[in-house]
Amino acid sequence: MKRVVFVCVHNSGRSKMAEAFFNQLAQGKEMTATSAGTQPSTGVNPTVVQAMRDVGIDLSRERPRQLTPEMWQQADRVITMGCGVAESCPAGFLVTEDWDLDDPHGQPLEAVRTIRDQVRQRVQQLITELEREE
Repeated sequence: MKRVVFVCVHNSGRSKMAEAFFNQLAQGKEMTATSAGTQPSTGVNPTVVQAMRDVGIDLSRERPRQLTPEMWQQADRVITMGCGVAESCPAGFLVTEDWDLDDPHGQPLEAVRTIRDQVRQRVQQLITELEREE
């Protein structure tokens, strides 16, 4: 089983989208993803919830999680979302990739939809890479 952890500071936007897309697109494969933050927010960004609802994924019941040592120790890949977590991330030395995505915080819905589509594209590429490794 391949395990991926998507990490960002607040775990309220990009990492939540990546986790949801990964687990949806990897159904039936020996892969799973989770997401977490180094300083989790109190809730998922409402604009992110709306943008994901537009593509049939409901994040309204999701809650940001704290990154734990167990999460990154059990991961095959730790991917940061371009939010500068290297300075605040205990898993910084395990990061295999940084996606350098714009932060959806404070962005209008159209901008969040663009970020969402970028996340989905990168997740699809990641799943393809992981399948090749097997």
